[in-house]
Amino acid sequence: MIRVMTIEDYDEVYALWKKIRGFGIRSVDDSREGIDRFLRRNPTTSVVAIEDDRVVGAILCGHDGRRGCFYHVCVDENYRMRGVGKSMVVYAMEALKKEKINKVSLIAFTKNDIGNAFWKEIGWTKREDLNYYDFTLNEENITAFIQ
Repeated sequence: MIRVMTIEDYDEVYALWKKIRGFGIRSVDDSREGIDRFLRRNPTTSVVAIEDDRVVGAILCGHDGRRGCFYHVCVDENYRMRGVGKSMVVYAMEALKKEKINKVSLIAFTKNDIGNAFWKEIGWTKREDLNYYDFTLNEENITAFIQ
C-alpha cells in the first residue's frame, strides 16, 4: 500500500534510511524537526510504502510551485524488484500533478548504480546539458553516509 507520509512515520522512515548502504543522512535536514518542516510545507506529496505492517519504502517529495523534486527515494532491500519503487514514484507524481506541477527532478549520486538503473528503467532522462551546484548555508548540517 502506498500512502502520504506523515511525521508519525518518521521513526520507521529514518530506520529504513539507516539500512540503505551509501545513503546520506543530514544531521539537521533529516532530523525529526527538519522532516516535520518539510512535510508541513509539502503535506500531500511525500509517500511511504507499507507492507507487512511496516514502512518498506519512502520518497520525500516537494515543490516550489513550479518544479517538483524527489529526495531520499529508497526501498528496503528485501522488497526491491516488486514494483514498490515505481508505485511510489507514480503516486508522488500524481500528487504533484494535482498541484499543477508539470516537471519533476531528482539527484542521484553517480556511484548509485542501483538507483541510476532504476530511474533509467522507468523512463527518466539523465540530463547531460547542465551542471549541478550547491552552496552550504549551515555548516552544522553534516551528511553521514551509511556504510
